[in-house]
Amino acid sequence: MWIDSDGAPASQRFHHVSTDEVYGSLQKGDPGFSEKTPYAPNSPYSASKAASDHLVRAYHHTYGLQITTSNCSNNYGPYQFPEKLIPLMIVNALDGKALPVYGDGSNIRDWLFVEDHVGGIDLVLKKGRIGETYNIGGNEGHANLDIVNPVCACLDLEFEKDPQLSTRFPNAPTASGQSSSSLIEFVQDRPGHDWQYAIDPAKATGELGFSPTHNFASGLQATVAWMISNESWWRSILDHSYRDWIRTQYGARSS
Repeated sequence: MWIDSDGAPASQRFHHVSTDEVYGSLQKGDPGFSEKTPYAPNSPYSASKAASDHLVRAYHHTYGLQITTSNCSNNYGPYQFPEKLIPLMIVNALDGKALPVYGDGSNIRDWLFVEDHVGGIDLVLKKGRIGETYNIGGNEGHANLDIVNPVCACLDLEFEKDPQLSTRFPNAPTASGQSSSSLIEFVQDRPGHDWQYAIDPAKATGELGFSPTHNFASGLQATVAWMISNESWWRSILDHSYRDWIRTQYGARSS
């Protein structure tokens, strides 16, 4: 993704956003990925992201394109497409559907609230050195199962605080007195699924003053509350009606 920097023409400076998946996988006890970690993508999906990073770097070194690059850890928060782990768990639990967890749920990811990621990108744009890469992470490494269980606990608490949710979401386990965690099911792990990612944001912290403002507990609570309050948004995605809006706004128009 390209982001134009304020104060510089689009032809002169750009920011490229990538992810930690380009670095490969960590083993237990390994330090987090730094900007000097060699690239080692383990799936075609990750390799395509690594390819974009290399292309941007090559344009900088060959043609002098004014760029900065950032690699982030797993994002979560409002407006995340519900195929991703946290929003998928929320919408499935609200509808009483299974909560699928890959393997035994031990895969570990570093989680970064989306607003903190945006804040990090803003710092790179304003203070980052041209040609440099900065890792932006949340310092919140958790196993997938240790993500799903707190999601369930947050949902259960929301139902406890607001009895009307049982009417809005009658298929949710909590509406009938059960825990959302009763829906957890372990499914076959996906091919090339890296065991652990972790970002070392020390460079961004030292040079740019980056520091996440949300811990995982506060970020998750905000995310669950947003999803409950914005049911129409994710319903339009699940039933594909959002595509009608896209066709209306961007479809073929008569001249």
